[in-house]
Amino acid sequence: VQVVESGGGLVQAGGSLRLSCAASGSLFSIETMGWYRQAPGKKRELVATIGSGGTIDNADSVKGRFTISRDNGKDFVYLNMNSLKPEDTAMYYCVVQFSDYSKYWGQGTQVTVSS
Repeated sequence: VQVVESGGGLVQAGGSLRLSCAASGSLFSIETMGWYRQAPGKKRELVATIGSGGTIDNADSVKGRFTISRDNGKDFVYLNMNSLKPEDTAMYYCVVQFSDYSKYWGQGTQVTVSS
């Protein structure tokens, strides 16, 4: 299974970015796709996940600003990020979880928000 993120970059505070993640390989029975982030010196934390049935879990810090969506037919997941803040600066990782609870991570895409 390969997981590849794209769409990171540098943006000013208040701006927007859209992250994309594509999964490929043996993708039978993907349950959850989502995003985590890790800032320098901090632990990796949940941003948002979306289940195969559409159930969404968001971190409180991004509610109302970030929107996760998923294209099940193409095994893509997206993260629309609005009203970005400097504290959103981090490496963003895509994760794919299967029904047997195995997880696959992408290499990450950097998001930097300047003040």
